[in-house]
Amino acid sequence: MTQSEIQQISSSHRTPFYLYDMDVLDKTISELKKTVSVNPKFRIHYAMKACYESPVLHKIQRAGFGIDAVSGGEILKAIDHGFKPSQIIFAGVGKTDEEINLALDLQIGCFNVESLPELEVISQLASQKDVKAHIALRVNPEIDAHTHHYITTGLAENKFGINLCQLDEAIAKSLSSPNIDLVGLHFHIGSQITIVEPFVLLCQKINAIVAQLFERGINLESIDLGGGFGIEYDDTSKNEIAQLSHFFSTINRYLDTSHIQEVIFEPGRAIVGVCGHLISRILFVKEGVQRTFVILDAGMTELIRPALYGARHPIRNITGDLRKDAPRQVDIVGPVCESSDCFGCDYVIANPKRGDIVSIDSAGAYGHVMASHYNARQLFPSVFYSQGKEILPSCH
Repeated sequence: MTQSEIQQISSSHRTPFYLYDMDVLDKTISELKKTVSVNPKFRIHYAMKACYESPVLHKIQRAGFGIDAVSGGEILKAIDHGFKPSQIIFAGVGKTDEEINLALDLQIGCFNVESLPELEVISQLASQKDVKAHIALRVNPEIDAHTHHYITTGLAENKFGINLCQLDEAIAKSLSSPNIDLVGLHFHIGSQITIVEPFVLLCQKINAIVAQLFERGINLESIDLGGGFGIEYDDTSKNEIAQLSHFFSTINRYLDTSHIQEVIFEPGRAIVGVCGHLISRILFVKEGVQRTFVILDAGMTELIRPALYGARHPIRNITGDLRKDAPRQVDIVGPVCESSDCFGCDYVIANPKRGDIVSIDSAGAYGHVMASHYNARQLFPSVFYSQGKEILPSCH
């Protein structure tokens, strides 16, 4: 999408709003399908917590991907968008009885079980309904993904997963329960991982675990490696779509799939991150004693990642670029009454002026879904753009 197109779209919509380039999403999905074909056992389940805008989910569904859901609400939203219950994996460390019963009634594909108490509750509720729950045990592999401490999930100190020392007990309980069908193991070591080494270590640990279980006569149908594949945040122009081939080729090289029927991946950010932009308008340019502050009408209520993770997104002054203004170093902040409402310091953008349109790029994942009404702020509808024109989302 060109800067002129962004400027034109912004002229007919109130800011701030999310703008999704659906052509980029199409390219990403196409590339992912080609990349994952490196192994016929590889399967994709989209982690819908990243973004569940209706047009996005429709494209994911038409691509033939499954869903990784982390709440009953996400399960219902997936069903509402055409996904079959058998395509849904239900993850999450704190499933309520109501959510478990919903998933059992719908006969979803699999529960990713995070603890021994959860296993017991699922077994009890399945027994009351006289049904079998298909489960995978989420194993904490004790691998450091070298990412932000808020989004690492594979260490013993994290709340997620069953520790390796508890795995034998969890397997024994699963196999002894008449209402539990143990189909696999699930692993997820973190998010926004940009190096392959953690996945090499993960494959080696999985190989050892699966081999030991196979020797004991325990055959698993599936191994779920979760997601966490990182995207380019520094400069979106370098990679218009997420580059994932190195992850899948590495996993294909190191993971022994001889005793496994399928290998599941749960990317979210890697599919939708780059296609989304948060479009904002400059309210004021405030000259401080030592710094210049560009105050936008978008803030942490629309994009909390910078405040929560210290994340840094590419930011462009679209109007200034079109004017061909000289660059200037500034701090970019939002209007929310919190000091943490700051998109970042020392950005170099085209000379900012009041009313200029600004694009915060790579905001398709964990943007709109994490938005809030803090300060009683209003959220405006998202805009979807494809092949030179806006498209209207279906009502769901």
